[in-house]
Amino acid sequence: MNTPDSGATVSALTALYPLLSGLSAAARQRIESEGRLLDVPAGTRLFDEHQPCTGFPFVLSGQVKVAKASASGRELPLYRVHAGETCVISSACLLGHNDYNAYGVAETPLKLLVLPAGLFESLLAEPDFRRFVFGLFSERVADLMQLVEAIAFHRLDQRLASLLLGHGKTLHTTHQQLADELGSVREIVTRLLKSFADQGLVSLGRNQIDILDAAGLRGIAAEKK
Repeated sequence: MNTPDSGATVSALTALYPLLSGLSAAARQRIESEGRLLDVPAGTRLFDEHQPCTGFPFVLSGQVKVAKASASGRELPLYRVHAGETCVISSACLLGHNDYNAYGVAETPLKLLVLPAGLFESLLAEPDFRRFVFGLFSERVADLMQLVEAIAFHRLDQRLASLLLGHGKTLHTTHQQLADELGSVREIVTRLLKSFADQGLVSLGRNQIDILDAAGLRGIAAEKK
């Protein structure tokens, strides 16, 4: 990871995070002087389970995947962090002085602004920063509740049908990648995709899925138990 020397990127923070625009001059100065700007290559593991959290990241560009891994190597994606967002697990670890209970990886090249843990705690005295952090909690908890609901109450074929929709007529992906997104295993996803193909809903190729009947997939996704 490289640390660029660019104050211009720090000054752009409030453009991406407008809730922070009311920070005091002293708080802005501390962010300018103590925040670390990082350029991170795609594929970099940003944090791992059972590691301490040493800073609060703002994503200035790029995308981070946060996921939970099992002992067998399966993973369940929890959420993604894009530019203008930040990581609720990082804030929870800092607030509770706990280690990470998930891992984060750069899915694309990233530009991050990382606030040291001590600065994060000091900034909680700022009303705008405090509202930002707890507003983040509210949004992410709602997202995670939707994930729990999908896993608990929706069949895997419904979730797979929903996952295939909304990306155009052709998806360039593998069965393993789809399984990872669903928290399942490749063999089950392959079986379901072959069933969709037999029904004329999709056509399967090498690392490619063509959507032939989007309405049919929407019907499966919307089916009730």
